[in-house]
Amino acid sequence: MDQLVLTLVILLAAVLAESLGGRIGVAPSILMTVFGCLLALIPAVPSLNIPPELILPLVLPPLLYAAARRTSWRQFAENWQVIALRAVGLVIVTAVAVAAVFHAWNPATAVAAGVVLGALVAPPDPVAATSMASRLGLPRRLIVALGGEGLFNDVTAIVIYTVGIQAVVTGLFSPWHALGDFVLAAVVGLVVGLILGWLGSKLTKYLDNATGQVALSLLLPFVAYGVAEHWEGSAVLAVLVCALYLTDAVTEIGDRDYRLVADSFWDIAEMLITGFAFALIGLELRVVIDATGHDWSSLAGVTAAVIAVVVLLRLAWLLVTWAVSTKLWRDTDEPFTWREVIVTWWAGMRGVATVALALAVPFTIDSGADFPARSEILFVAFAVVLFTLLVQGPTLPLIVRITGVHADTRQERAVEQQLWTRVVRAELAELKMIAARDGLPEDAYEDIKDTLRHLSAKADPEAADADAKAALDAERKLAAQMRAVRSAVIEAGRREAQAARREPGMPPDVVDRVTRRLDLGPTR
Repeated sequence: MDQLVLTLVILLAAVLAESLGGRIGVAPSILMTVFGCLLALIPAVPSLNIPPELILPLVLPPLLYAAARRTSWRQFAENWQVIALRAVGLVIVTAVAVAAVFHAWNPATAVAAGVVLGALVAPPDPVAATSMASRLGLPRRLIVALGGEGLFNDVTAIVIYTVGIQAVVTGLFSPWHALGDFVLAAVVGLVVGLILGWLGSKLTKYLDNATGQVALSLLLPFVAYGVAEHWEGSAVLAVLVCALYLTDAVTEIGDRDYRLVADSFWDIAEMLITGFAFALIGLELRVVIDATGHDWSSLAGVTAAVIAVVVLLRLAWLLVTWAVSTKLWRDTDEPFTWREVIVTWWAGMRGVATVALALAVPFTIDSGADFPARSEILFVAFAVVLFTLLVQGPTLPLIVRITGVHADTRQERAVEQQLWTRVVRAELAELKMIAARDGLPEDAYEDIKDTLRHLSAKADPEAADADAKAALDAERKLAAQMRAVRSAVIEAGRREAQAARREPGMPPDVVDRVTRRLDLGPTR
């Protein structure tokens, strides 16, 4: 099996894992990690020879962009205290604690090497956590906090990692220099993200077709990552800021085709890239075993200690900050409960960033000597990832059931109904204004008005007014029969269009355009 075939097998498995995960209640990311581990144990399966320094630039930009599209600046602003405490405070404390444990196990190893390990295992993975949380019906505020933590903690972790690597390689370390690097990385990442987000919004409005607009949205994350990294800024922060800016800006674009194509494209891209990334985690099992040789059993003690520190320190930090925040921010709506703290604790799974950074640890330092404890760092980091993914991940649904944490669907339903009411009122107001301005005939006005109310009633029957509900009930009596007739009629037209595609001289793109309109059906 060559590498191209292996890549195709992994992508096919990612497609199948999406469906299988939904049926058995296990996140596809976990299934793909297990699949990758199984492949790594088969001698005939080759290793994927992807340079470690290319893993993050290839995988992180689209994943971060896809995750950021589902949120907004406002959600981050509403939860900035919680996100900052975890994405900055908890990452720093975890990195220091892990470094202390690792140095205590091997005092001859430089402390900075332990800091490198701490930076690797400190940040939970946003994709693994949010994919699990959304499937379990957790409260929205909890999902937002988990997503915000996962998106921004990589910024802190990568800065600590870079400082640790430099200290080991050069033998020099300055806390002021490290703080300056952190501030510089944040500022450069923020500026690059804002500039590219603004530029991307202008180009998106300039392009007049959905294909070009979506292609631009694919390129921008990579450009933001590359430019920020070239200027020694936070590439992760640049991608996040660019994505958030662009997501808010393109809401002004009223192109229905763009929204349909963009949503479908990013759903598919996220599924394939996420599956590939987590399968890659499993595949690197062979690399880690080869690096440690037969000495892996001697690392069981320090590995268990690091896992305990990572897991238990997160629980302690969340409990303390929860206790403090409930006193400081009592006026906030829907404060976290201790049950949600437990779920948040167990949802702290590590992922692709940890493995990619571990593989990118240099082999040698400036003096030409081997990088201290490199194989041990790889092994411990990989063990932390596997424990959090394959132990915490599958048992998270059980924790959710035990704690009884779930979203308040009634409140969300009420919000949705209120929004539909606003939408209907806006549509009717616009129709009334157009009728008065253009002298629309009364029968045409009433016909469009009834159509709007019927369509809105179909979209949300509970939000419709009494007249619309009555009309909807009457319409439903004919719906079954009319649906069958309409489906048969449209299918006949679709067959005719497809038959024409095989006729000489018939342009395929014309047929595809007509078929697409048939597939989309009537619009609001």
